[in-house]
Amino acid sequence: MTKQEVLKTYFGYDSFRGSQESIIDSIMEGRDVLAIMPTGAGKSLCYQVPALMMPGITIVISPLISLMKDQVRALNDAGIHAAYLNSTLTETQMEKALSNARRGQYKIIYVAPERLETYGFQGFARAVEISMVAVDEAHCISQWGQDFRPSYLNIVKMIESLPKRPIVSAFTATATLEVRDDILCVLKLQDPAVTVTGFDRENLYFEVREQKNRPQAVLRYVREHRGESGIIYCATRKNVEAVYELLEGNGVPVTKYHAGLSNEERKRNQDAFIFDEKPVVVATNAFGMGIDKSNVRYVLHYNMPQSIENYYQEAGRAGRDGERADCVLLYSAQDVMLNQYLIDNKEVRADMTPEENEAVQQRDRKRLQAMARYCTTKDCLRAYVLQYFGERACDCGNCSNCLAEYEEVEVSETCRHILQCVRATRGRFGINVIVGILRGERKNKLLSYGFDKLVCFGAERDCSETYLKQVITEMVAKDALYVTNDKYAVLKLGASAQEMMGQERPIMMRVAAGRQVLSGGGVDSGAERDGVGGNGRSGKRRKSSRISDTLTSRGLELFDRLRETRVVLAHREGMPPYIVGTDKMLMDMCVKLPLSLQEMLQVNGMGEYKVEKYGEDFLETIREFTQGRREILYYQERG
Repeated sequence: MTKQEVLKTYFGYDSFRGSQESIIDSIMEGRDVLAIMPTGAGKSLCYQVPALMMPGITIVISPLISLMKDQVRALNDAGIHAAYLNSTLTETQMEKALSNARRGQYKIIYVAPERLETYGFQGFARAVEISMVAVDEAHCISQWGQDFRPSYLNIVKMIESLPKRPIVSAFTATATLEVRDDILCVLKLQDPAVTVTGFDRENLYFEVREQKNRPQAVLRYVREHRGESGIIYCATRKNVEAVYELLEGNGVPVTKYHAGLSNEERKRNQDAFIFDEKPVVVATNAFGMGIDKSNVRYVLHYNMPQSIENYYQEAGRAGRDGERADCVLLYSAQDVMLNQYLIDNKEVRADMTPEENEAVQQRDRKRLQAMARYCTTKDCLRAYVLQYFGERACDCGNCSNCLAEYEEVEVSETCRHILQCVRATRGRFGINVIVGILRGERKNKLLSYGFDKLVCFGAERDCSETYLKQVITEMVAKDALYVTNDKYAVLKLGASAQEMMGQERPIMMRVAAGRQVLSGGGVDSGAERDGVGGNGRSGKRRKSSRISDTLTSRGLELFDRLRETRVVLAHREGMPPYIVGTDKMLMDMCVKLPLSLQEMLQVNGMGEYKVEKYGEDFLETIREFTQGRREILYYQERG
C-alpha cells in the first residue's frame, strides 16, 4: 500500500494535513525525526502510517497509560492490530501479548518506559525485527521539561542493546528551545529531520478574567454552555470538591477527579466523562494526561497554573477535533502566592543533587513569573504564548485582549508614587502592602508599622486596587520593579527605577477603553462589573465557528440523532464515543448526507473498516431522518 492508500483505507482521510506527509517521507527514507506539533495536529498518524508500511514492528514509547489504551482501541477499531505493555497487565497477559507479537500479530506496540528494562521485553526486543522506535511526549526525556521522567533515559539503553538500530522518531507538542536541544542530544538522534510546525491552535479562543467571585463565574459559564463537554481545572483537592458540589447542587451533570479519590472511583468518574455520561469534570492537573477526548468545547482554569507549559498543555485538551473551543483562565493575585508556596514546599527529588534540585526550583519560579505576566498582560494572549515557545507571532484577533478595546492613559504620577513607596518601605513588602499604603487603607497591619506617617500614604486613594496592581505589573515588565523569587515575593526597585523616576516625558500604559479615569490616573473599579475584568470580551465576533454556525436547525437535529447512534455503538463495542467517531465526522455526515455505503466512504474519518463496522447503523439513522431524500442541511456561502 502507498501512504495515501493507508491513510484512506484505515483512517478514512483523503489527504494529509500540515507537515504530516513530509515527516512520513523522512521516516520512509530511513531518517530519524523530531517533530514538534501542536495538540490536534495529528502526531500519531506520523508514526502509525509508516509503521503499517515498514516490514517489522514499531515500538511506541508513551508515559500515559490512558493514552495507550485509547490509541490501541482506536487502531483496532480501524482494523489495525495493535497492543500495549504497561503496569495494568498481569504477567500472564504480558507474556501472551509478547508471544502474539513474536508471531507477527501486531504491527504497533505501545510500551511504558518502565517496561523497557524488564527481562521479558528485552528478550523480545532482541528476537524480533523492530523497524522504528517512536517516542511520544518526548519532552519527558529532558530534565528541564515540565514532565521529566527518569524512566525515559531507559530508551537510549534499549535502542543501543538492539542487534540493529531502528529509525528513531520523537514527537511532542510543547518544547522550549532548551528542551528541544535536550531531546536531540539525549536521544542521540542521527541526522534528524527536525520539523517545528508551530504551537498555534487557531481554533482555540483564549481569555483571562480577573474574578473576585470565581464559583459564581464558573456556574454562570457552565450554564451558558449547557450540553457541551468541558474540563474545569483547580489547583487543590479542596477547590475541586467545592466547585463539584456547587455544580452538582445546581443540576449540572458533573463528575470529579483528584488524587484523594480511590483508584476505582477515579476510573469510574473518568469513564463517565469520556463516555459523555457526565460531560463536565472538575479536576486537579492529575487529570487529562493521555485523554484524547476530541469534543471538549471548553477548559476553564479555576486557578492559575504554575507555568505556561502546564497551562498550554491543559488548555490544549479543548478542541482536539479542530472545532472552536474556549480556554478561559480565572485569575486572582492570590494564585501567585499559592503557586509560590507549592514550589517552595515541593518534595526534594532523591535522584538529583542538592544543586540540581535548587536549579529546578529556580527554573520553576522563573516559569511562575512568566505565567503571572500572561495573566496581566494587555497584549495578545496567543502571541505571548507563542513567543514564549520561541515562535514569532502577531496579534491574533481571537483572544480577550485582541477583542477588547484599549486606550493609552498617562500614569506618570502614579508610577512615581509607587517607586517612592517601595523605596520608603526599603523593599521589604509585597504588592498588597504597597497598594494598601498608596490607597491609604487604615488596616491594623499597616498602622502597626507606622505606614500612615509616610508621605506616600494615601497618595493614590482615588485609585482602585485592580488599577494599581496593573500599573505595578507594567512597571515590572519595564524593569522599574522586580518581584523576588524567595518565599515572600517582595517588591524591590529594578534596574530602570531611577530612569523612570527622573523621566520627563509622560509615562503611558494601556487600559480598557470606556472606564472612568479618576484623579491620580486611577480607573473606576466598575471595570469588574458583570464578572469580567480588564481582560474581558468586547462585543466583537470571533473568527472561528461552532458546528451550530455550519448546520441549519434541521442539520443540528440530525447531528443530535447521529450522536445518539454513536453512543449506542460505543456501548455495544465497549469504547468511548469519540473512538467510534468524532463530532467533526458526524458533522461531515450531515453535510454530505450519504445514503449508501459507497457514499459513506467519502465522509472524513470513515475508513473502509469503520464503514463495514458502523456504516449501516449511521445510514439507518440518516435514511430514517431524511426518508431517503436529498436535502441541504448546512448554510451555503453567499456570493
